[in-house]
Amino acid sequence: MNSIFNDPGFWHRLQFAFTITYHYLFPQLTMGLAWFLVYWKWRALRTGDEKYNQAVRFWAKIFGLNFAVGVVTGIPMEFQFGTNWADFSKYAGGVVGQTLAMEGMFAFFLESAFVGALIWGEKRLGPRGHFAAALAVALGSWLSGYFILVTNAFMQHPVGYRIEPNGSLGIASMSGYLLNPWAWVQFLHNQMAAVVTGSFIVASIGAFYALRGLHSVQARLYLRAGTLVGLIASLLVAFPTGDQQAKMVGNHQPVTLAAMEGRFVGGTMAGVAVIGQPNVAARRLDNPIEVPGALSFLAYGHFGSFVHGLDHFPEDAWPDNIELLYYSFHIMITLGTLFILLMGFATFQNWRGKLESSTLLLWVLMLAFPFPYIANTLGWMTAELGRQPWLIYGLFHTRDGYSKVVSNGNTIFTLIGFTGLYFVLGLLFLFLVGREIGHGPEEELVASGREGALP
Repeated sequence: MNSIFNDPGFWHRLQFAFTITYHYLFPQLTMGLAWFLVYWKWRALRTGDEKYNQAVRFWAKIFGLNFAVGVVTGIPMEFQFGTNWADFSKYAGGVVGQTLAMEGMFAFFLESAFVGALIWGEKRLGPRGHFAAALAVALGSWLSGYFILVTNAFMQHPVGYRIEPNGSLGIASMSGYLLNPWAWVQFLHNQMAAVVTGSFIVASIGAFYALRGLHSVQARLYLRAGTLVGLIASLLVAFPTGDQQAKMVGNHQPVTLAAMEGRFVGGTMAGVAVIGQPNVAARRLDNPIEVPGALSFLAYGHFGSFVHGLDHFPEDAWPDNIELLYYSFHIMITLGTLFILLMGFATFQNWRGKLESSTLLLWVLMLAFPFPYIANTLGWMTAELGRQPWLIYGLFHTRDGYSKVVSNGNTIFTLIGFTGLYFVLGLLFLFLVGREIGHGPEEELVASGREGALP
């Protein structure tokens, strides 16, 4: 019986999708929190106000827990390149192995070397040394993100490579590879999305403390910083970074753009579908409500630009799950719009001096923290589903990349193992983070009589 469940490639892809989706729940928060810690430490140096140091001490613990679980869940993916994707590693390891090694040797070591100093070394390092540790951790986490995204950008838009005599890929231009224009756009878009996650978490904890009447100085600091940075980052995710990402897809992966929008027939004045259901069998978008010309403008800068439809490409070049790709993209866009509206309204209420007294808004901010994780996951689903059927776009098919000697039974067995292990790991993580939130920031300000100081 011929079924997708009998396809070894399906199980290899599902296993990697599960492990990398779970893993990325943690780095996105560390990258999003890193610059909050740097800013607060800098403010502590400039003003001498202890509340900023207090914020750094509290959030450094949350950062450390995320960092630790991110390391634990990241290690298996390195092995999966050899165990589950051996043919891909054999073909492209001479290229992608460069940045994966750089990420481990430079960025990860930089971040991991200083994260302990950030959490436990404040007294020994002194104020300036502690600020330097926070800065090193932030630079390490973002540099790590860049090397990983260069690797992914090569898979989306391969540049700087050559084909070796044995048919595998090698580096032709290291600068061309590292400075891939797709990587720069993807990096900025991804990092702003990580800052959105960090901002929502900071604002959520501030709202939680405000609703409970605890740690009022810290709650005010978290709310104001989280909502303002969240608004700025949400806007930057949409424009210019999201806009440039859409133009990259339109110029280099036009079939992906067509599938993302459920556009089966090409034409000018192509609209963005606000609502619609892709009907692949009938080659149409059912019940569409569109903004005319918006897709032409977003992808190519002019309302009258021609946008290719799926009918311009052979079916074997189409992404293999158009429905899931379409909904991933559109739900992500919807959530991003809601983030702008929520953080914009919260920032407005803060400007009016009514944020901390707006009980309903505080509840919304407190409960909204999971949605940036969902939006980030959907964004990566859009990128990876959209690249299909290619593992390296235009060079190497996904069906050729998995390990042929690993059976379905072995892959399913390890997937079950990862699921159980990560479930237990997730419970432990939530317990430890919940304990830190329950303890809250240190209460040094109360003793010094500065509880009423402005943030």
